[in-house]
Amino acid sequence: MPKSKSKRRTYQPPPKPKPKPSPRWYAPVVLSILFAGVLVIVFNYLGFLLPGSPRNLYLWVGLGMIGAGFIAATRLR
Repeated sequence: MPKSKSKRRTYQPPPKPKPKPSPRWYAPVVLSILFAGVLVIVFNYLGFLLPGSPRNLYLWVGLGMIGAGFIAATRLR
């Protein structure tokens, strides 16, 4: 006896919903954070922030901003 059509089909779960796209302002903010971090580091070594020798604090602030930009960029859709 042939099998009915309902028995031949396997269960297919519903497709996962696509993630929502990022807002239009998100990408410019990410790029701004990245470039601002680079500028902080460059200005630190050029002596624009404080006259005299470069300070480690501004280096860490710049690197932190670059890191935050990279982390935010991974959330970009």
